[in-house]
Amino acid sequence: MMTLKKGRMAFLPLVMLLLLSFSSAHKYYVSVTNIAYSKDDSAFQITSRVFIDDLDKLLKERYDIEAKLATPKESKLADEYIEKYFRTKFAIELDGKPVQYNFLGKRYDNDMVICYLEIPKVKLSETKSMTIQNEVLMDLFDDQQNIVHVKWNGNKKSFMLIRQNNKGMLNL
Repeated sequence: MMTLKKGRMAFLPLVMLLLLSFSSAHKYYVSVTNIAYSKDDSAFQITSRVFIDDLDKLLKERYDIEAKLATPKESKLADEYIEKYFRTKFAIELDGKPVQYNFLGKRYDNDMVICYLEIPKVKLSETKSMTIQNEVLMDLFDDQQNIVHVKWNGNKKSFMLIRQNNKGMLNL
């Protein structure tokens, strides 16, 4: 009887190791971007939520800066490089024409960076289509997914962009 109990005890760590390897947390790479038309401002207001650690890693690998986002030691260059990165990876076209957006800044919410962008002076009544290209973090993570929600005049459309399909278009 004693030998059987010792055998079980020796087997238990192996079983635990196997169980833990199957239940370990999987890292998901997701950003969420909300685009809403403001009648009061005649502008598309954009918020893009990205995980702090992912953006920190990207800034280090792409620009070789230790941004240390959301810490007391955050680099003074962080905003400049975040804006620079967004301008290379996030683009919007209205009626097939590229439009410029203003990078208004960022703030932190728990483990997320929320970036604020705006496309000013948009006459929605004259705008027929919008194309969004969102490649944020796709150059760092193969399985990055960027969810985009667009709201205008009581309508809402959503789509998910991945590396192989990084553009979405909708008729306004």
